[in-house]
Amino acid sequence: MRSQSFRGLWHLLPAAGDPLMAALLRAVPRLQGPAAWGRPLHGLWFCSGQEDPKRWVGNRSPTLKEKPPSEENEKFQMVYRFNAIRAFGYVSRLKVAQTALTVVALPPGFYWYSQGLMTFNSLCLLSGIAGFALVMLCWMSYFFRRLVGILYVNESGTILRVAHLTFWGWRQDTYCPVADVMPLTETKDRPQDLFVRIQQYSGKQTFYLTLRHGRVVDRERFTQVFGTLDRLK
Repeated sequence: MRSQSFRGLWHLLPAAGDPLMAALLRAVPRLQGPAAWGRPLHGLWFCSGQEDPKRWVGNRSPTLKEKPPSEENEKFQMVYRFNAIRAFGYVSRLKVAQTALTVVALPPGFYWYSQGLMTFNSLCLLSGIAGFALVMLCWMSYFFRRLVGILYVNESGTILRVAHLTFWGWRQDTYCPVADVMPLTETKDRPQDLFVRIQQYSGKQTFYLTLRHGRVVDRERFTQVFGTLDRLK
């Protein structure tokens, strides 16, 4: 029931959320500054397809789903990259911290109200802020955990590796058989949309990528998985 409610909420987002997301996507590169645009890809997110995904510049290692035995020796090539995913990870962690602080402030608020140190209106305002923060955290987490940062395909073209965020804003890799991935040409999404869905025939999980703000690095391998790019322009 909870997942169905989130799916229903997502279908309402194109009308209400697209301008907000588009503005955020445009703002991220500007906030990073010109010097950041020219830096090599590195750090938490940006590793090449030849690098071990467990190697990170930061102190915290990523959360990875365990590889099946058949994928232990596979080499993956990057086919798609969304540069702003690292900034979205920071936003996700900041939102978790902000929500935690807001919720933790509720018990003292009730105590102060019982002692006559806080008015009822102030208590209602504090409770409303905490409730709104929780709702926004649920929505943002649902979206960020499905937003694609990097796509990789193994050399044999049979496994798709999707790098996305966890609830806590850290990287997580999910592995999908290419045969189970629905080509974008078979979906109802338009390439001009802010986000298009990566769906599986098995219906296990849906991810979202942006062709408008992301970049296809290897067009040939991307086409092998998602269909002819000419139809996605």
